[in-house]
Amino acid sequence: MDPDTIEDEAPGKTAMRGDPTSDSTTVPEDAQSLWNELLGLIYDRFRLAALETRLAGESLVSMIMAGVMVAFLLSSAWLGLMAAAVLELIGNGIVASSAILLAVAFNLLLSLFLCRVMRRKSRYLHFPATLRSLQPRPPGRRNAQKS
Repeated sequence: MDPDTIEDEAPGKTAMRGDPTSDSTTVPEDAQSLWNELLGLIYDRFRLAALETRLAGESLVSMIMAGVMVAFLLSSAWLGLMAAAVLELIGNGIVASSAILLAVAFNLLLSLFLCRVMRRKSRYLHFPATLRSLQPRPPGRRNAQKS
């Protein structure tokens, strides 16, 4: 006898496992069950996304707060460094007002240099190589590259 066959109470009748006629559920019930499972999966995915979004938001706030604190501490350190430089210049015989003006001039020159660096680097924010690669090539260039 086949191991996948099941003896039915009625003599001479056997049913195969997985046979749709032997199941007590109907197709609409199976469809409803699948639909409920799908809704459960969707709910779980959205809940996971919501929890991760919340965690990401909290992390972002913490990072911004830490960044502001670091900026304040670095600004304080820079001011202390400039004060020490001004005091050193005064100790070397330069008038206090001239030493302060030298520190201000140094800060302005450094700011101009950094603005120039930012301006040069800002062009890469537009993804120039990616945009060039997405533009269609003129027909003349296609034939020249094939040869």
